[in-house]
Amino acid sequence: MMTGEKKKKKRLNRSILLAKKIIIKDGGSPQGIGEPSVYHAVVVIFLEFFAWGLLTTPMLTVLHQTFPQHTFLMNGLIHGVKGLLSFLSAPLIGALSDVWGRKSFLLLTVFFTCAPIPLMKISPWWYFAVISMSGVFAVTFSVIFAYVADITQEHERSTAYGLVSATFAASLVTSPAIGAYLSEAYSDTLVVILATAIALLDICFILVAVPESLPEKMRPASWGAPISWEQADPFASLRKVGQDSTVLLICITVFLSYLPEAGQYSSFFLYLRQVIGFSSETVAAFIAVVGILSILAQTVVLGILMRSIGNKNTILLGLGFQILQLAWYGFGSQPWMMWAAGAVAAMSSITFPAISAIVSRNADPDQQGVVQGMITGIRGLCNGLGPALYGFVFYLFHVELNDTDGSEKGAKVNMANPTDESAIIPGPPFLFGACSVLLSLLVALFIPEHTGPGMRPGSYKKHSNGAQSHSHSPQGSGAEGKEPLLEDSSV
Repeated sequence: MMTGEKKKKKRLNRSILLAKKIIIKDGGSPQGIGEPSVYHAVVVIFLEFFAWGLLTTPMLTVLHQTFPQHTFLMNGLIHGVKGLLSFLSAPLIGALSDVWGRKSFLLLTVFFTCAPIPLMKISPWWYFAVISMSGVFAVTFSVIFAYVADITQEHERSTAYGLVSATFAASLVTSPAIGAYLSEAYSDTLVVILATAIALLDICFILVAVPESLPEKMRPASWGAPISWEQADPFASLRKVGQDSTVLLICITVFLSYLPEAGQYSSFFLYLRQVIGFSSETVAAFIAVVGILSILAQTVVLGILMRSIGNKNTILLGLGFQILQLAWYGFGSQPWMMWAAGAVAAMSSITFPAISAIVSRNADPDQQGVVQGMITGIRGLCNGLGPALYGFVFYLFHVELNDTDGSEKGAKVNMANPTDESAIIPGPPFLFGACSVLLSLLVALFIPEHTGPGMRPGSYKKHSNGAQSHSHSPQGSGAEGKEPLLEDSSV
């Protein structure tokens, strides 16, 4: 019976894609170059994050110069506000893109996400203020995944999402190194100008080359369907977590493991530069090496592990690597320790693809968006809480930075209170993170390998919103409608 339902769904998806193509051809130009494709989405993502990657070195310098006292705390608060605003706004922007189309919201999100870039040299205070507020629109991935869902069939989406995620990783492998070189050889101003130019190129590409993936005749508004405010509620998916024990276990696992990862991402490069003593070039090389190893781990190693030890054991192994990585970051005080821990961090990146796989395999096709949406909502919350938590723990343990010349290379920056516990434990937040992931590992032990009907409760169906009933766009409605958005966390 399940096979028959899957065949029906595949035929329906095929019919919808064909209908879209007919509508585009009959309705005139899609206002772009060629038909909508995954490659349009890939270029948009690459340009946006390449521009931000160039600014890795200048941003660390400007951050320390702007906030010489409590640098880590301010960094955490800035990224925390941005993450929380993104969590709150993503469902609404997704729901609106269902009604008004993807292209206009791609333009909006990319423009406001990149708007702070030129302010870095004009006014650092305004730069950091606008970064925080830009979180309202910093949801390009949400719209990109909806764009991809519009133009692919269900069985093609995991490959398409993988391509988008790999592009994101590739943009951050090369751009920090290029930015560090240009900053050293010329000036930070040149790097900011180049990043601004690439951001403008991205905006022009969307305006000129990106075709609309959601033709007007296929939008709910053309059927007279209003926006459901349940779709725009970022807490809607979180309220459903307790309805099934397996989903609850998975969501707790995600929360406890992704919280330290989100915090680490916001502060780790600053930590390497100002506490461990990495030069700008070394930080860029570190990002490149760990990025390449992560891509290998998520492609070659992940496939081997999934086949040999199974889905659940792969999750447990990934969490084990994450605990080791965070503990090493926390106790490590020498550069070689950071490099070794970075290699372990690359292996820990297999966790979230494995979680995504176990969810997608055990949920009904029409419930993918609901279950994945719950996990996505948890991750969005962590993106706000994690950076603020790390900044606060750094502040609590008096891990501060002395006033030093940011251009000084290879010189290790001493902590403000070398006689207290922060000298023994250079990175207290990372140890807190390791404890959090240990709890996550203990919870993950109880996740069943094969959940059977447990993840298919009929009660979910009564909660599905308009976006799930419009199978042409299972992701466009924000937290509940983004089918396997968990894929993007694998980077």
